[in-house]
Amino acid sequence: MRTRPSRAHALLLVAVLAGGCAVGPDFVRPAAPSLDGYEAKPVSLPLPGDPDPAQRFTGDAVAHRWWELFQSRALDDVLALAVADNPTLASARATVAQAEQVVLVARGAYYPQVNLAASGSWQKARSLGGSSARTFIGNNGTDLTTSMFSIGPALTYTPDLFGQSRRFVEQQTALAEDQAQQLAAAYLALTASAVTQALTIASTEAQIKAVNDIVAADEHNLELVRIAFAAGSVARTDVLSAESQLAGDRTLLPPLVQQLNVAQHALSVLVGKTPAEWSPPNFELETLTLPGDLPVTVPSELVRRRPDILAVEAQLHAASAAIGVATAQLYPSVTISPSMVLQAVGGPVSAPSIIGSIAGTIVAPLYHGGALRAQRRAAIDAYESELAVYRQTLLLAFGQVADILRALQHDAELLGSETAAVSASKASLELAQAAYAAGRGSLVQVLDAQRLYAQALLGYAHAKGQRYLDTVLLFEAMGGDSQAWVEARAAAGR
Repeated sequence: MRTRPSRAHALLLVAVLAGGCAVGPDFVRPAAPSLDGYEAKPVSLPLPGDPDPAQRFTGDAVAHRWWELFQSRALDDVLALAVADNPTLASARATVAQAEQVVLVARGAYYPQVNLAASGSWQKARSLGGSSARTFIGNNGTDLTTSMFSIGPALTYTPDLFGQSRRFVEQQTALAEDQAQQLAAAYLALTASAVTQALTIASTEAQIKAVNDIVAADEHNLELVRIAFAAGSVARTDVLSAESQLAGDRTLLPPLVQQLNVAQHALSVLVGKTPAEWSPPNFELETLTLPGDLPVTVPSELVRRRPDILAVEAQLHAASAAIGVATAQLYPSVTISPSMVLQAVGGPVSAPSIIGSIAGTIVAPLYHGGALRAQRRAAIDAYESELAVYRQTLLLAFGQVADILRALQHDAELLGSETAAVSASKASLELAQAAYAAGRGSLVQVLDAQRLYAQALLGYAHAKGQRYLDTVLLFEAMGGDSQAWVEARAAAGR
């Protein structure tokens, strides 16, 4: 006599089958490098001298909305527009949402798959005559119609005996984390690019002002030469030389105006507008505050803050989980399919009844031509490749930070030299102009002094702007506030 298993026994069987182990390696996060700095020789920032402020390195983390340190309301407004409406950032957000849904799809393998199944049939039999046929069909010889209908849940469950589903969910979760860090990287690139373009506008405006000052000085020289020529104290060649100097210095202006327009257009695109729809404000270096405290975290903290490093780490995690997925395919799999249906049959058959059944299958790989083991070896090789990519990403990041630290040091040194050059060349030009006006000097001396002064003005404007730009690069290289932004976004459920 058959006995029906109790519900408790069935639940116990499912629990045993579901409580299998997860084969494959458990991911271990790569250890942070035990380095104190980014160069063997520490970097120090010299004082550039008046009127430019000093900067110093600190071990603090990058402030949230770090661009506010430049103390420009116009810059803050531009960044708010960029973060709200940049198409690249919107695309990255949608990609993250898609990856999160893929994780939910993968987690569906943890649970039984339940469907509602219904079927029906209708059958009609007609008598061909004869006493036996009439006895079977009916005494009156009429047709017999039979109908059958069944409905009930159809359940399929594959216990995760060797953790294939768990490793696959782990893999998809890591890939979703990769997309989240790609979003953080897009946010970091966007904010840094927007600030860079704003500062490029300010720096270019400063260089344009310097060129205009040079042109004004050239015009003053030309006026002096023309007065002297009218008085008969100089030759016509002096006038031509002064005119040539003026014309040559005016050629410095169009490239700078083009550079300004390109930066303005780029900033318009970053905020999600066309240049015809929106124009950025006129940023000036004089209205911006250069951050004095520059956050430089140690390498062990940097690897936990830079989104590009965290993205590669997530890819490494996904590759590790893929080894488990490939390993689990070497082991048997079990599928359980219990069902219970309500069946109704019409005609001379019995009344409706409930029919229950349970079926199970087990599939064990025996021979696949070495494909399964090769697939596992390929997953291991992919992990080794991702590990090398991770190491290379760290090297590039540390090298980038080292370059920027040195650039800031050299910016301060260059700015101090350019300041001294402007003061000296300006004094020399004024003396040469006064001597020429008094008839004691030559025009060649004036033009030489003018050329040196022009180079010093442009050099100073460029060095000052570059110091601002390299400061932005440092904030970006330190990861900016990308992780704080990601955490705030996750807390808000967006």
